[in-house]
Amino acid sequence: MKLTARSVVIGVGNEYRHDDGVGWAVVARLAERAEQRPLPLGTVLRVCDGDPARLITLWEATDLAIVVDAAHAHPGHPGRVHRLDLDGRQLPTSGGPTSSHGLGLGEAVELARALDRLPRRLVVYAIEGTDSSLGTGLSAAVAAAVEPLTERIAEDLRTVPAITDRLRTTR
Repeated sequence: MKLTARSVVIGVGNEYRHDDGVGWAVVARLAERAEQRPLPLGTVLRVCDGDPARLITLWEATDLAIVVDAAHAHPGHPGRVHRLDLDGRQLPTSGGPTSSHGLGLGEAVELARALDRLPRRLVVYAIEGTDSSLGTGLSAAVAAAVEPLTERIAEDLRTVPAITDRLRTTR
């Protein structure tokens, strides 16, 4: 399933592993918000389990891909949000905040880079979690990060034309 979206927001994780479901929760909140305040034309919202092939399929051929995922950091601060704007740089594959999945987002990015299937711009929001045990519902600290992050992503999406214009003039 190849998307022809201008922008895609991908919530990564597993909604049945507490804080690991934060990416899905942010995408759900964006969908709710869009009912009152529509997202820019060409924006697609998706969720994914983090499989690299599925991620690549969801973000290829887009101007902007925003990935939202739970992360582990040591020492951790549950609910803290990290923003990584890749713009051609490598995503760390070890050290610092890492994906809560077996094969990390960094590996998916590097595979997409090798296959020339990265979006024009990739932004990753990693939210530090505290509980990835089986069950539903986010911890209080992670749940408190959902609304501010939703607003921040909505603002990122509003800047897509400016981002795209800058990319076209620099290439």
